[in-house]
Amino acid sequence: MDEFAALLEPQIPSLRRYAWALLRSEEAADDLVQDTLERAISRWHLRRRDGDLRAWLFTIQRNLFLTAMRQRARRGPHVGTEALENLGADEGHPDHALGARDVLAGLNLLPEEQRSVLLLVGVEDLSYEEAARVLDLPMGTVMSRLSRGREKLRQYMETGRSVTLRRVK
Repeated sequence: MDEFAALLEPQIPSLRRYAWALLRSEEAADDLVQDTLERAISRWHLRRRDGDLRAWLFTIQRNLFLTAMRQRARRGPHVGTEALENLGADEGHPDHALGARDVLAGLNLLPEEQRSVLLLVGVEDLSYEEAARVLDLPMGTVMSRLSRGREKLRQYMETGRSVTLRRVK
């Protein structure tokens, strides 16, 4: 058990950040992190010793998130805006909280595959290669989703509304 604690404990802050970014709820994020850690411990024997532990944990977490999302989709949509409404104003400048709300709202408008890539590369600082392993995608796909996601988010931040990118053939 000490082996688990020594290896997993330093990963918890990153797992919590990613879970919160996906779910926008501290309680739901904590539950997802706990489920991730339980799954990792129960399947510890399946982990490649030479593999990247962090990428393995993010893969488990994302798969659990996607499974839960599919289950919610079957049960019907439930969209909560509590996280955006309850963001407190930054002590230093009130525009900071508004900017954070805008970024979160823009992230919510992105398709899940673009949002996941943006969060893994932009927030969790994974390399393109690591993100590709976590998402089980070719690196070129990660790069294109990241580019499209950044562009949509940038346009949303500039205009305040969702933008559909044209497909050029």
